[in-house]
Amino acid sequence: MGNWNHNYYVYLMSNKYDTVVYTGMTNNLINRVGQHKALKVPGFTSRYRVTKLVYYEHFEQVENAIKREKQIKSWSRAKKEG
Repeated sequence: MGNWNHNYYVYLMSNKYDTVVYTGMTNNLINRVGQHKALKVPGFTSRYRVTKLVYYEHFEQVENAIKREKQIKSWSRAKKEG
């Protein structure tokens, strides 16, 4: 097996009024943000029109991205906004 570079992203998005915060993880940030902007992600993000990327972090190992996503999701909204 070769040594492959992988890209994983943990990201935070909001709506245009900054009244909600959504945390997600993906291996294709540009595509995923495009899906959010087109309101093609069912559930919370389309219901609250979460279309604005406000923050992201890059990881090369999926395990680290998952760990970070869980950590951020456990935070209070105030800490996510801080």
